[in-house]
Parts: sequence; C-alpha cells; structure tokens
Amino acid sequence: MVAALLPVGCGSSDGLPGGRPPSPEEVIRVVPHDGAHGVGTGGRFEVRVPAGRLERVEVLRTGDAGRQRVTGRISRDGLTWRPAPGELAPGSRYTVDAVARDGAGHRAARHTTFTTSAPPGAFVGFFTPEDHTTVGTGMIVSLEFSRPIADRAAVERAVTVSGRPAVEVAAHWFGNQRLDFRPRARWEPGTDISLDLRLQGVKAGPDAYGTQRKTIHYHVGRDQITTVDAARHTLTVRRGGRVLATFPVTAGDAENPTYNGKMVILERRSVTRMNGRTVGFGGDYNIPDVPHAMRLTRSGTFVHGNYWARPGIFGGTNTSHGCVGLKDVKGGGRDTPAGWLFRHSIVGDTVQVRHSRGGRRGNTVAPDNGLGGWNIPWERWKRGSALR
Repeated sequence: MVAALLPVGCGSSDGLPGGRPPSPEEVIRVVPHDGAHGVGTGGRFEVRVPAGRLERVEVLRTGDAGRQRVTGRISRDGLTWRPAPGELAPGSRYTVDAVARDGAGHRAARHTTFTTSAPPGAFVGFFTPEDHTTVGTGMIVSLEFSRPIADRAAVERAVTVSGRPAVEVAAHWFGNQRLDFRPRARWEPGTDISLDLRLQGVKAGPDAYGTQRKTIHYHVGRDQITTVDAARHTLTVRRGGRVLATFPVTAGDAENPTYNGKMVILERRSVTRMNGRTVGFGGDYNIPDVPHAMRLTRSGTFVHGNYWARPGIFGGTNTSHGCVGLKDVKGGGRDTPAGWLFRHSIVGDTVQVRHSRGGRRGNTVAPDNGLGGWNIPWERWKRGSALR
C-alpha cells in the first residue's frame, strides 16, 4: 500500500485462457516508463495506444500535499491521454492506471508508477489512501519516506495519528523508511482518524529536512471481516458479527499456499493484469484482464475474480499461486461471487486466512508485507516505536 511499485501476481495455471493475447505493454504505452525515478517536472508525460481506444485513465499524485487526482483528458480519437499543463510536481510519486482495447478488441489494463525529482536534501512521507476516504476497521496508517531516516525519533515526534473517539494508538518502524500506526484492536465503526504531519523543517539526518505540513482525515465505516478457510475452500463475509454471504473459492495450491493470518485490503481494481514473471513464477501465467481484484499484500496476493477455471474448482480444489479466486465471468459480472464481494468491500477491510498449509512460503504473512501489523502482539508492536 505504501510502495507504489508493486508486483501483481497469483494467477492459476489451471484452465488458463488459450492463445497469446497482446501484452498490456503492447496495448498501452506510458511515458515516463514504469519505475522511472528523478523525472523532471517539465518532461513528457502521456498514455497512448498505437491502435484501438483508451477507455479509462486514472492518475494519482502522492506528495507533500497528500494524494490528489491528476487532471487530464483523452483525445477525441481515443489514442492519447495527456495531463493538463503544469500538473507534474517535484518530489512526488505518480501511479497510472489505464484500461484500453487494442485494434482487435482485446481489453487490457496497465498499472505503472514513476517519481519526480525532489529538491536536494528534502524528504516526504508517502501515504494512502487519499484524504477524506472512508476506510474499513482494519486500517493501519502507514507512511513510507522518500529517503532513509537516520533520526527516527525526531520524525516520529512530528507525526501524530489519533482517533475520535479517542483510543490509544502506537507507532512501529519497519526499517528506516516505513512508519506504521495502529490501535490495540480494530477501529470502532464511525471513528474519525487524523494523520497530522508536522515534518516541515524537521531534521532527519545530515542534510535531510522534511517539507510537509499537512493533516489527513479518514472516516471508519462499517465493521466487515472476510474469513477464508483454505482447507474447506470457503470465503465468509461477516459485518458486525452477522454472516452476509459465503462463497466457494480456490486458494493457493500445495506448493504455493495462500498466506495465513490477518491482512488488509490495500487497493481495489475493477480489472488488472496478473503476470507470473513479476512475482518469481516465470511464464506460468500472464492474464491481462483479471476482474474484481483486491490486493492484500505488497508481494502480490489478491482476492480476485476468476473466469478461466474449470467447473468444480471453486469449493473443491486449491489451484492458484497464492491468491484467493472467486467465480466470475470475463469482463467481470456485477452479481457473480467476485462482483458481489468487490461491491461490498472497501480499502481497510480485514481479510483473515486460516488452514492454509504446505509449500515454500512462510506460514503467516509477514507484518510488513502489506498491512500485516495485526499479526504482531500489542506489546511487541509498541516496542517498535523509536520513542519507547
């Protein structure tokens, strides 16, 4: 959630769509290139398709003013998207999500990121989601800084996370560039969360000074927990303790089981590409149009729609490379199991996986792989503060 350059993976090799569709890189071209760093604010920025038509382009900027949408427009012929003049800002991270159809009608989605150059010596803290977002009760407020922090205590003193009604909130560092905040237990529904950044002028190390003075607000919505039982091949959705729905699923296979433990929905995409090469599975799969995808880990674990699996897979066999798949149709159906879950979920909802066994993965998700901090006991979590 806090790192913009994230791999996407976890397709199933069982019943994959036949043939070779064009890759998203062939359908959708983005300049600057994916992962570019130090891009000048006066540089070229565009999204285009050689043939076909762009359907949707969404660009978000994360910088000293928080997370903001970038204004732009698709050309009349549908081939090019460009931002409004002066939209690129220094010291910012940009995420590009585009959906298009090529000249033969194949639909593809592409997600890329790049960062612009920052003033010498400056650092900022990147956060998501954007200001005034309604989040689930499992939300962990997470910051990733643009450079390593030498004086973590000074930076932690300048960052406050609080709730109304008031609740104890503690900080925990993961290395020297990531700082997370959470309460002892999940937030109560209706809580208003404030993230107060008073980093402007704060010295974090030799020639490293903060530039942000910003307060971000989140509102906690209803309490929803989704539980996946990998042994029984089921997914159960509870809201306020009441069961709303239970669906059959396919989880990670014996060699690549789904992580156990508590995870949090980091982002939601109506369609995305899943490519095994981005997460170490080589050419096992490359699916350009996975519908109703919700990310659970930075390493590429998703709950997503699956339209290519054979009948009987859902509820009967675990076949994926670690994701949790629900029945869906090509293009994404509104009332399919995957479509229903997508419509009823928000960023910050808790997803807990149980009874997933075997394979080369660690049994429980790492606390810094996404927002896995709920798997750390409270007293140990508090010991991760630089102010203890």
